[in-house]
Amino acid sequence: MSEERPIVYVIDDDESVREGVADLVRSIGQQVQLFGSAKEFLDGTRPDAPGCIVLDVRLPGPSGLEVQRRLIKSNIQLPIIFISGHGDIPTSVCAIKSGAIEFLTKPLNEQQLLDAIQAGIARDRTRRKEAKVVAELQQRFDSLTPREREILTLVVSGHRNKHIAAQVELSEMTVKLHRSHIMQKMRASSLVDLVRMADQLGVSSKTS
Repeated sequence: MSEERPIVYVIDDDESVREGVADLVRSIGQQVQLFGSAKEFLDGTRPDAPGCIVLDVRLPGPSGLEVQRRLIKSNIQLPIIFISGHGDIPTSVCAIKSGAIEFLTKPLNEQQLLDAIQAGIARDRTRRKEAKVVAELQQRFDSLTPREREILTLVVSGHRNKHIAAQVELSEMTVKLHRSHIMQKMRASSLVDLVRMADQLGVSSKTS
């Protein structure tokens, strides 16, 4: 299935700003959803599609920074572009340090906003692709037996078969068989490939 069209979420209590950003987003062929408050956005559901958020700093109810904190806490990783009618340096520094990709002041420069939106969507696409790869690897890892997982961890840590056999109290031949099954189940073409997969899964840090 093809990937859904990206969505830009615009959260601003100023209707004229919302509509202005919406027109700009539609001009580059992207979908847009508009929200007049943080609560309206946080209470809603979002399609499984790449995107980014254009977020006003000052909002009725939870502020833009509070929205950012809640999204981080909920592990919602949509890139955020902050917009503000005030050149507040401490706020912009706080927003960027917390992961925002841009902090733009009103009146908005259309090209700067478009560039930020395109960068945000590109970043989210990359994140989603990487997450999909890791999810597929995790399924392969989950198909391993507990013994195979134990041996995989030792293999990617650089231990030789003889050392692994002694550590897990198996014959060297049995360890070789386990290694063969691990390579097949993980669909690894080489030891280097297996190490790369383990690194993506953080396997080496799961077991000593």
